[in-house]
Amino acid sequence: MSYFSDEWVRGPDGLLHRHGARVLVFDGAGRVLLQRGHDIDEPSRHWWFTPGGGIRTGEDPRAAAVRELAEETGIVVSPGDLEGPVARRSAIFDFAREWVRQDEVFFVARIPGGRLDDSGWSDAERLFMLEQLWVAVDAIAALDGELFPEELPAFAAALLAGWDGTVRELAREDTRTSPPAEGDAR
Repeated sequence: MSYFSDEWVRGPDGLLHRHGARVLVFDGAGRVLLQRGHDIDEPSRHWWFTPGGGIRTGEDPRAAAVRELAEETGIVVSPGDLEGPVARRSAIFDFAREWVRQDEVFFVARIPGGRLDDSGWSDAERLFMLEQLWVAVDAIAALDGELFPEELPAFAAALLAGWDGTVRELAREDTRTSPPAEGDAR
């Protein structure tokens, strides 16, 4: 089984690359929905992130965000329910022994609350996803593990009360500590 879907394409730099859409989901209590995953090859390493995933060929980012949100959480919203895009980010990170690059757009959804459903997770998601949790915005920074994007605490706090119409450019993230060896994607 491949951990990488068809949206991932190897670029001229040797890195797998895809475009992604993510959603900051706020509930009626002012909490944000986060997911926790771990590296398949390094289970002790885990991180928190917002729901979302790859944009399919020919798919609009807003439609991708709605689709991914439903698949990963069971939360169904319409494209018109989303605010944004509220931010953009480019990140290079390692996953499943590969350095990958993802260019993302972020949207916001505001829902009253509800039960989460992971029945739409792919086989690969079932291997690395650990949990989904509603987190108070002021508690995000205290979570154990890495945060993606790194600015997640301030980013979520800035959007909690409402979106001002500004599309934020989040810091470009590159978690590589050294370049991959020749012939090794990692």
